[in-house]
Amino acid sequence: MSYKIWKRLGLVTALAGVALTLAACGSQNAADKDVKITILQGKVESNKQFKQIAKEYEKLHPNVKIEITSIGGGTQYNPVLKTRISSGNAPTIFSLDGPASVKQFKSYTADLSDTKAAKAALPGTLAAVKSQGKTYGLPFNVEGYGFVYNKAVFAKAGIDPTTLTTYDKLDAAVQTLNAKKDELGIKGVFALPGKESWILSDHLLNVYLSKEYDGNAQKLYTSKSMKFENNAEMKQMIDLQKTYSVQPVMQMDYAGQVNQNFAQGKAAMIQQGDWIYATVDQIDSKLAKDGIGMIPIPVKEQEGKMPVGTSIYWGVNKRKSTTEQKAAKDFLDWLYTSKAGKKDVVNKLHFVPAYKGYGDVKMPDALTQAVYDYSQKGKTFGWVFPGYTGTSWDPDVAQTNLQKYLSGKQDWETTVANMKAGWAKQQKAAE
Repeated sequence: MSYKIWKRLGLVTALAGVALTLAACGSQNAADKDVKITILQGKVESNKQFKQIAKEYEKLHPNVKIEITSIGGGTQYNPVLKTRISSGNAPTIFSLDGPASVKQFKSYTADLSDTKAAKAALPGTLAAVKSQGKTYGLPFNVEGYGFVYNKAVFAKAGIDPTTLTTYDKLDAAVQTLNAKKDELGIKGVFALPGKESWILSDHLLNVYLSKEYDGNAQKLYTSKSMKFENNAEMKQMIDLQKTYSVQPVMQMDYAGQVNQNFAQGKAAMIQQGDWIYATVDQIDSKLAKDGIGMIPIPVKEQEGKMPVGTSIYWGVNKRKSTTEQKAAKDFLDWLYTSKAGKKDVVNKLHFVPAYKGYGDVKMPDALTQAVYDYSQKGKTFGWVFPGYTGTSWDPDVAQTNLQKYLSGKQDWETTVANMKAGWAKQQKAAE
């Protein structure tokens, strides 16, 4: 899940610190003495699953204890990590969100090129965390997003969602759904959460920037200018979602979008990703199991392709002892490359694997299955937003200006001009 989701998930407490006594590192090469590793991670919605995996790992590896702390629920991750480091309580394993955080924490990140996991990583998944031939992070997973839709609503309206491969086809379907709102029992075709600025600044913007930077976050991160050639197409998609959304848009947050509207059948579709499955499942397990699917956001020259990528990586603290670093690497290798670990990645964490060696797996839910299927067929394009999520441009320029446009306080031309100028200013200052 994207870095921004760490900031706003309201499903768990703002800061869930879970100390897990977990045996680790019982490999033949592990040290005989006990060693403790600490993990500070940002997928707070997966905290419970990591706890289950920890218990399993404890039974298999008796010499290392692991303490896990999960950050989320409105608490920003990077400030907590910086505080832990400055207070002398730096974790052994921590989360990175792309090139900016790799640069920021470079003095603490170990080279993971020699790990089994790094060698098994799928092509392209390490690009954002590579520098000068070294690999500083291991991907949590790959994720995808698009329009998550309600199968029953689409069927009743006589619409095949798989045919909505162009903007014009999507627009026609939206008009049909809107005309039949009462009959379909929905309040709006979409539920656009205007309070969640990352929805537009990260995920939607990525769709229209990816081609410009060949789907490479590192290429965007180092680019001095941002042409944003497909901005008119993005405006069109924002306007469509806003016009036909459950209202009021600017008062809707993530919970309003997913929990209160989509999961309760009040919206036909929402712009979201495979990570929302657990939330929908908690509210309506039948809907989650049998009633939802996901299609790509239609983009010119990327028709039928889904944006798939990695936004969170594991880093290992190179300032810890050799024994502790070895234990950390062994744990990550076990999680992603062992038979038991791979099973947990798919079935417990509901992660779409970012690594080779998983074979023709059956994903446990329809949303992750969609991401996996598009990935296996090569019908994907890359994420470039990790190239700016760790920079000040995202919250201070992109999010601010896009929300001004969405709220009607600023025209689109000014919005685009401010975003391009803000990027150039940031990059020049970084020289």
